Amino acid sequence: MENLFRLVDHEDFLSRRCIWVNGPVIVGAGPSGLATAACLRDQGVPFVMLERAECIASLWQKRTYDRLKLHLPKQFCQLPKLPFPEDFPEYPTKRQFIQYLESYAEKFEINPRFNECVQSARYDETSGLWRVKTASSAGSTKTEFEYICRWLVVATGENAERVMPDIEGLADFGGEVIHACDYKSGKKYKGKKVLVVGCGNSGMELSLDLSNHNASPSMVVRSSVHVLPREILGKSTFELATLMMKWLPLWLVDKILLILAWFILGNTESYGLKRPSMGPLALKNTMGKTPVLDIGALKKIRSGDINVVPGIKRISCGQAELINGEKLDIDAIVLATGYRSNVPSWLQESEFFSENGFPKAPFPHGWKGNAGLYAVGFTRRGLSGASSDAMRIAQDIGKVWKEETKQQKKRTTACHRRCISQF
Repeated sequence: MENLFRLVDHEDFLSRRCIWVNGPVIVGAGPSGLATAACLRDQGVPFVMLERAECIASLWQKRTYDRLKLHLPKQFCQLPKLPFPEDFPEYPTKRQFIQYLESYAEKFEINPRFNECVQSARYDETSGLWRVKTASSAGSTKTEFEYICRWLVVATGENAERVMPDIEGLADFGGEVIHACDYKSGKKYKGKKVLVVGCGNSGMELSLDLSNHNASPSMVVRSSVHVLPREILGKSTFELATLMMKWLPLWLVDKILLILAWFILGNTESYGLKRPSMGPLALKNTMGKTPVLDIGALKKIRSGDINVVPGIKRISCGQAELINGEKLDIDAIVLATGYRSNVPSWLQESEFFSENGFPKAPFPHGWKGNAGLYAVGFTRRGLSGASSDAMRIAQDIGKVWKEETKQQKKRTTACHRRCISQF
């Protein structure tokens, strides 16, 4: 506590409501933050969780399309200490996953402070503590808080902010332009020509959804992409790759996956989907680029229901000009251009996190920084990577917490004995 009192001399200490946190502050109430909180609860460590939205897992609840399902089998997506319900399908739906997260928060008594947006967080070397400043909005009332803590857990994840591409003439289009985070269903696009910019998992699935709702999607493929079947011989491709990695080198696993993909999907390059020179797992590990797991889009591409087009040169009123000179008449544009980390916008730190908002240290070393700083959900290895980091973080903090708690009990006991001896 003596470190806390040193902060009184700072000019803005009394300009906002200051709260001492007896444990870590967790920024973000998505799956990564929830996993960390549950593991800390298991260690007996108190915490405060801050969330800028009014609900947990806001990305899943507010910025995902209706048809979304988990891309991997549920056993690879469950959070620590609570498996999915047995009656859930192998690939749970969006609604089922949200239901699972809500029951997870309830089971581990995780109660985030909602509508609190972190403005800044910095380490105060004078006190040896973190200072986390937030702005809380409830209706028209805005309140500023400052949380003082020894440990800071960054759990805002890889997908905190949408990426908006700079496309010439986009402002002159005249029709609807939305990011994939605002797309819900292809129902309202029936009979319309829709340009989908991006060919990752989201771009593929949105194009499939649009086609299923009798729209005419054209999917922009600007670079090479690995497309793999979601399952091979009845087994999850991810699970199969994980099993092979236990016995074979990565390059060989990549080679096997590509051979199997060719037998099942055929030559994807003939449909305008050129494969990268680097294998799918190697590319994921080095660049963080996830291969597309096909759930039906490729069949639509073969039939012509989804049109694959090259990059965009410029957009004009109701039209897109492609880099090959072709011009497309379009009614709407969906930007499936991904997301990015927002850590650099609020965390005042440069040793642990890089400019792109990811830890500088590669997996599996990117979970712990200096001075009580931690990161969870930045492994580019999905929910299983986040769960692994969450357990490491809780164990690391829990070890210190238990040692100090034990010492405090010893000091209290010794003091009590001395007092008795004086009488």
